[in-house]
Amino acid sequence: MSIENIKKVVVIGFGMMGSGIVQVFAQRGFNVIAVDVSDELLTRGLNFIKSGSFGMKKAIQKGKISEKDATGALSRIKTMRRDQIKEAVSDADFIVEAVFEDLKLKSETFKELNEIAPEECILASNTSTISVSALAANTERPEKVVGMHFFNPAQLMKLVEVIKGVLTSDETLNVTKMLTEKLGKVAVTVNVDIPGFIANRIAMPSMNEASRLYEAGVASAQDIDTAMKTGYAWPMGPLELLDLVGLDVHFHATESIYKETGDPKYKVPPILVNM
Repeated sequence: MSIENIKKVVVIGFGMMGSGIVQVFAQRGFNVIAVDVSDELLTRGLNFIKSGSFGMKKAIQKGKISEKDATGALSRIKTMRRDQIKEAVSDADFIVEAVFEDLKLKSETFKELNEIAPEECILASNTSTISVSALAANTERPEKVVGMHFFNPAQLMKLVEVIKGVLTSDETLNVTKMLTEKLGKVAVTVNVDIPGFIANRIAMPSMNEASRLYEAGVASAQDIDTAMKTGYAWPMGPLELLDLVGLDVHFHATESIYKETGDPKYKVPPILVNM
């Protein structure tokens, strides 16, 4: 498959991350079908895209997109319920799984996609910590399975980690990287499928440690952030970054790495658990 063959994209999971990914694809000219379990969740996802914190309305107000382009992007988005998934993926070229960060749920999704998605379709997972190889093991086409880890909010964040599973083909990896760049993102290749990949492995211990310093009364949140921004030229402090990422997202991702590695620097501090 070449990048030119990718015309129709399906995103499974239409929550905060999924809706952001759908918006990114639609704004870059792709026809996208968003899939989730109920009409209520599909409506909520569309509302995120239309008027959420990083949605079309805000982008228009900031001059980042014209009303005409926003209308065009919205016209390329279609929604379908989970019980219509067979129809949704019947002629898909590229599928992004963006369901909750849970191995069992993701594994079940890939097992089903293996049975109903077209043979040439690439199956990507927007996982932040779960093994791509483990997900691919639920299919009979592991060479077509790849990680495509967008960062939250997907509409703004440039980075996408493209993760190679043990059996991911070079063709699948390269097409996914080219697609990432076509979306206006920066692709980095993760050659070894380890928990947390690159960015989370480095950043999450820093956010945990900043939280521990704050909890111990070592410094104020503002001073902790100022220290890192001024002393290490970070564009954003670790506690500011936590707020942007979302405490719940950080909690689940970091706990997942901790369970896999047993490394105490990934254990979520009590203050974040409470919050």
